[in-house]
Amino acid sequence: MTQKIDNIQDLRNCLLEIYEKLRSGKIGVREARENANVAGKIISTAKLQVEYNAYMKSQSKIDFLEV
Repeated sequence: MTQKIDNIQDLRNCLLEIYEKLRSGKIGVREARENANVAGKIISTAKLQVEYNAYMKSQSKIDFLEV
């Protein structure tokens, strides 16, 4: 089942679900690690947008961070 992730809150909820699946043994460490790696890359792109806005002295809205 693929979950659509539209914002940081959705990502957080998805990661919590993955954590629960890992704890209950429904998924393995490798799968959990791969998901965490992808989530980290998503967060890094949002962080880059925030840093770019700060550098450009812009207050552009970052949709992914809006909840």
